[in-house]
Parts: sequence; C-alpha cells; structure tokens
Amino acid sequence: MSLKTFGAKIFAKVVKSQINKWANKPIETQQKVFEQLIATAKTTDFGKDHHFDKIKSYQDFVREVPVRDYEALKPYVNKVVGGEENVLWPGKPLYFAKTSGTTSGAKYIPLTKESMPTHVSGARNAILNYIAETGKAGFVSGKMIFLQGSPEMQEKNGIKLGRLSGIVAHYVPAYLQKNRLPSWETNCIEDWETKVDVIVEETLPEKMSVFSGIPSWLLMYFERLQEKTGKNVGELFPEFDLLIYGGVNFEPYRAKFDSLIGRKVDSIELFPASEGFFAYQDQQGEPGMLLRLDAGIFYEFIKSDEFFEENPKRLSIGEVEKDVNYVMIISTNAGLWGYNLGDTVMFTSVKPYRVIVSGRIKHYTSAFGEHVIAKEVEYAMKKAVQEHGVKINEFTVAPQINPPKGLAYHEWLIEFEEEPKNLDIFALSLDGYLQEQNSYYLDLISGKILKPLVITSVKKNGFKAYMKSIGKLGGQNKIPRLSNDRKIADALHQQL
Repeated sequence: MSLKTFGAKIFAKVVKSQINKWANKPIETQQKVFEQLIATAKTTDFGKDHHFDKIKSYQDFVREVPVRDYEALKPYVNKVVGGEENVLWPGKPLYFAKTSGTTSGAKYIPLTKESMPTHVSGARNAILNYIAETGKAGFVSGKMIFLQGSPEMQEKNGIKLGRLSGIVAHYVPAYLQKNRLPSWETNCIEDWETKVDVIVEETLPEKMSVFSGIPSWLLMYFERLQEKTGKNVGELFPEFDLLIYGGVNFEPYRAKFDSLIGRKVDSIELFPASEGFFAYQDQQGEPGMLLRLDAGIFYEFIKSDEFFEENPKRLSIGEVEKDVNYVMIISTNAGLWGYNLGDTVMFTSVKPYRVIVSGRIKHYTSAFGEHVIAKEVEYAMKKAVQEHGVKINEFTVAPQINPPKGLAYHEWLIEFEEEPKNLDIFALSLDGYLQEQNSYYLDLISGKILKPLVITSVKKNGFKAYMKSIGKLGGQNKIPRLSNDRKIADALHQQL
C-alpha cells in the first residue's frame, strides 16, 4: 500500500464521521445554515429590502422572500456585475461562473469566499465517502482525468469570470496535481473536438484509474480511444477502477458505457451546478444522492404539479416525502435567495435525505396536458433498451401537434449505436413503459387523443452536430430530454 493510499483511507474515515454527524441531524443542520445565512446577509441591499433583521423563523422568510428565477433576481445581479459591494452577500464575489441563459444570453452566477470551498469539498467528499464505504483507495495513486471547461478566465469590474469547471480547476489540491489530467495547456483548448483528440494522445500512455465528466462527453472521449486503438477502455487501462459522472441521468447511457469499457467498474454520481454542489452518491447500489445539508445552502421544495399555481406551498426539508416530484429552491452563501434552480428532484430516502434529479421544471412535454417529465422518459428508455438489447448514444422527445395526417403524437428522436431489429416493436415497448409511468399519457393513448409514439432515427453524431451548430459542444452542455415545442426536433430533422 502506497503512502498516498494509506493517507487517503485515514482522511476518508475522518470525513465520513463528519458526514454522519450532519446527515443524522438533518433538520437541526438546515436550521443552523438558515440562521447563519440570514445573520450574515442582514446588512446587504437584499437583506435590507427583504427585512432580514425581522426574520426569526422560516415562516418569516417565506413571507418576506418570494421565489425567483435568474431573470427576477437579475436587477440585483446586475449591480454585483457592475462592481457594487454588499448587494446580495457581504463584499464582492470572488468569481462569476458564466453560464448560458435560455432567455437573456449569459448568466453570471456569483461565487463567494464562503461558497467556493463547498464546490471543492463536494467532489472531494464524494470520493472520500466512496473510499470509506468500499475500502478501495488504490486509484489515488493512478492518473485521473476530469473532462471540464477551460480554466482561463476573463475579468469584469475586478471580478474574475469563467466556467465553473474551469474555475474549480484552480483549486485542485497539491497532492493531486501530479495525478491529474489533462494538462493545463490542453484544458485551455476551446474547440471541444480538438481538445478531445489531444486528451486521447495525452492519456493513452498513462495508467489511468479515474474518469470523470458528463456522460455524453465521456462517451465521445471513450469512442475516440476505441477508434484509435481498436481496444475497449477497460483493456487500454487495466487500472481503471472508478467512473465519476453528473449532469444527466446515467441509465440511458449505461449499456453503451458497459460496451465501451468492456467490464464493470464502480461509479459515483454527482449533482453539481454553478449555483452549488448539492449532492453525491454516498452508497454503492443505493438509488439517490445524499443531499448536502451542511454546505451553506438552505433548501426549499415545491411540488412540481403545484408550482405554477398562484401561491404554491413551500416546504422545508422536514416536510418532504419520498417519490414526490419537487422543484428545488435554494438560498445560498453566494447570495442567491429563494432561487428557482429549475431542477426537479425526487427523494428516494428521507433517512438520510437522498435525491435523484427527475428533470427540469421547464423541460417537459405537456402539449396535451400529460406533463411528461425526464424521469419518466429515461425510465421508459432504460427498460426498452434492456428488453431489446440495443444501445443508444442520445435522445430527446418533442410533441408533434399537427402531423400531416392522423392523430398527434410524441416524437422520440434517437441516435442509436445499434438499431433494434424491429423499430416498430421497440417503439411499442417504449410507449408501453411510458404509459406505466404517466397515467395522463395512458389516458390520452387509450382515449385515442394521441397515437403511440413515433421514433425518428438520428444519424450518427447528429446530436453532436446540432450542439456544435448552436455553440454548445462540450463542457457542461447537454441536450434537454424533453421539449414542449419543436425547436430542437426541427433542427435535427434538417440533418436527415
């Protein structure tokens, strides 16, 4: 056992003990976070505008602070971007994480000296928790790759800005620097396809033990490795023991990953975002990720089927239930208050609190009142893929409201790695599994308002070409699973 492996096991035990302390006292932990946030931000512009000095309870907070998305919070953010201090949080942020907005161009998410360490500790603790659980730590002596955005940053009114994954790259601990790939120079390459080719060349001679990134972009990298060598990833890298992923549901990609790797490896799922590092998988074989209740984030939840009502009920952590779809609302030590992240979650456990990401509140298909969410289509795809033994690279779903003839339907645009022998039978299976998940959709099919789904096969690399055409190839960008319009579907049809 190497000194680094031995040290990792000791450190993992310490961190696991700390995790257990707050995980076993969830309500008390969240109350402490809530009180610290309110006390710290009392004298900020936002705190004054929302009477933080009078907030003594969660009920007071609900009364004073409305739920807002980025657009509604933008007047405050614009002041911060303009260089003003003490607006949303004391002082100025350390950084802005610059992300793509859906309605207003770039979004600037503040990262403060209080919030930045929680982004770093989230990934670190996920790995240490895995070591404590499994006793496996040999991978820390091997090479690790983290597919991420460029670490190069710009500056705006004295505050540095860049992609979150690139900013975090500046915080890789010294003891991991020699193990970490790609090189700094390679990480700075902006063109994603060029970057992946260079990463392939850098990693092939190395003893790689850990791969981390968004599944769709890890697939692209693994495919390039296989194309270049004719070997699967598990054969190329015998020391490869651990896959770390986040950003999207892994299940639709699992069969393809298993094929490319050629053997089973352990994996850790993460739930990171520019707004916070929210959760990580804490148990192998256990569904859901442990919600980080001690990381400077106060959580609220609104049932997704009530979210668009005039005054939906806001729930704190002690009021949530398993298997209910919630919109997650956050208030953070980066100065986001009553902030609608846009993600929907379901709790798989409340002792401790574990979640799965079920979709996006704006990413759904409900052109006919069915309100199909990402979790449902991903489950249907997982079951159909398993039943028929096919592999897919990517997919998305859109409504077809006005077909040339016949009833309306859901169109599934799928890029197959291996097409099913009978596409019609596969489509019927897929449709059946979706009906199992969504009773409204079942009623629409049974009532002959919709006909069963229709599959359109997307050519090889079609989704990649689409993402490239809109300037979102690589990094943390991903295809929405569902749309309530045909913008993505129509763009993909142009390639057929």
